[in-house]
Order: sequence, then C-alpha cells, then structure tokens
Amino acid sequence: MNEAQFYLGIDAGGSRCKARLVDRKRRVLAEVESGPANARIGLERLRTAFTDIAEKALSEAGIPPGHFSGLAVGMGIAGITRPNMYAAVQGLTFPFDCRAFATDAAVACLGAHGRRDGAILILGTGSIAHIQNGATSVTIGGYGFPISDEGSGAALGLSGVRHALRALDGRTRATPLSAAISERFDHDTAQAVAWMDRATPYDYGSFAPLVLDFAEQDDEIARSIVEDAAKHVERFIEAIFARGAQRCALVGGVSHRMIPWLRERTTRKLVKAAGDGLDGALLLAGIDHTQPIR
Repeated sequence: MNEAQFYLGIDAGGSRCKARLVDRKRRVLAEVESGPANARIGLERLRTAFTDIAEKALSEAGIPPGHFSGLAVGMGIAGITRPNMYAAVQGLTFPFDCRAFATDAAVACLGAHGRRDGAILILGTGSIAHIQNGATSVTIGGYGFPISDEGSGAALGLSGVRHALRALDGRTRATPLSAAISERFDHDTAQAVAWMDRATPYDYGSFAPLVLDFAEQDDEIARSIVEDAAKHVERFIEAIFARGAQRCALVGGVSHRMIPWLRERTTRKLVKAAGDGLDGALLLAGIDHTQPIR
C-alpha cells in the first residue's frame, strides 16, 4: 500500500456524519460534519454523502475542490451488517481511494483501544457493543430502533414521548417532563401522531437531553426512564465482560450523561477511551498508528 498525501477518517452514524482530515505527519487539517449517513439512507445517497463530506474537509483545509488524488479514506458506517449491505457498499465507486470500511462500532473500538484488544459500548442515537479479541470480533445489540437501541438517546426520547401522550390522555399524572415534551406539539396529540409518522431515531433522540435534564431535577417519571435505561446499560456491560473482554470504554453522545446513573461496581470496570471513531477510521485509512494525532 502506497503512502497517501492525506488521510480522511469518516464516522457515519444515525445522527451525523463526521470526518477528520490529517496529513502524513498526522497533523489535523480539518474536522467537519454533516447529517446522518448510514446504511438506511440508501446506497446512492450514501455515496453522495461521503463524497460531499470529503469535499467539505478538503475545502476547509484549503485544498482545491476535487483534489482526491493522494487522499486515502477509511470509513465507519452504521448499519452495514444488514443483509447484503456490506457487499453493496463494497461495490460502490468513489472518487478517492477508499482503503477500508467497517461498522461504526468497529472503528469506535479501534479508536478507543488502538490495535489492542478491548470493547466499547456506544450510547448515542442508538446503542451497540463491539468486542475485539485478537482476530475475533463480536457485536452485541445494535439491531435498530425501535426493537433495539436500549439505553440510547432514541430509546430515552421514545419513553419521554410516550409519557407525554399518556399525560395528555389523562392515563398518567403530568410532570414537568411531559409538559416540556407536549409543548413541542402544542399539547395536541394529533400533532404528535403526525410527527411520529415521519420521525427518525434522530428525532426521538432529540428529546433525550430533556429526559436527562428533568431526571437530574428529580422529575419522578424522567428518573424512572433514566433508571431503566441505566439497567439496560449495565446488562450490556455485564454481557461484554461475560464474552471475555479485558477492558471496556463507554463512548457516544449520551454516555457521559448516563455514567452518574450507573452503579459504582459497574463504573469501576470501565476505562477511558484513548481515541474516538475518527481515530479508528484513520487507522483503517492506513495512517501510521505509532505516532499521535495532533
């Protein structure tokens, strides 16, 4: 594999697509992001999203548009474990050198532990665990919203919306959380149902900060939602270590908000991630892993 002039790591998830551009000396030239870019949006849209974010990163770094020669790219893509999806993505052609791609969980694990064995639990819009033991990798969860994604932002938001609708019906006592969520729909169940018809996991996840905020303010229902989510997170972590993981890092946008809700016996098992999914994607792109990114 020839050394490239520039390396681009892409982390494409359910909420947003992020990219980091570095040079041969691992100096960061640009960090950019765009909207969701995962397997659910379709192959052509996925190809366009990756090409566009590569263009955006080059532009921010002051590199002429379309200057893809010498650019090596590694990608982490949510949802490529769906039937036939990996082969379909592999068949896409890009204007740059796509060195390798893997699931978003795999690149997050690679970024968190470098090339050492370890595990991660992602708590973002969705939730998924990935364990790497030598040449063996195991994924737990991540089957898609709403049947999976326990402990995630989307799951927290879904529970919050359910509470708001029940409170509007008079089936449960209204709380500050239900009032704050139903206010988004002008306290009108018909508007909430219309929103639901087109809502994505990201849309549900947008309510997660409200749920967590009110839980911290001792809203009874919000607390019960977050406490239930914490139980799912702890079961995830128990399953990770039962599969032989030696270390586990909690990552993702919701992770730092969930840690205070976990028992001390759980948190003491966790380690801090050494890097993020973009670091892992850059390793896939072929960047020298012996030097730190700066």
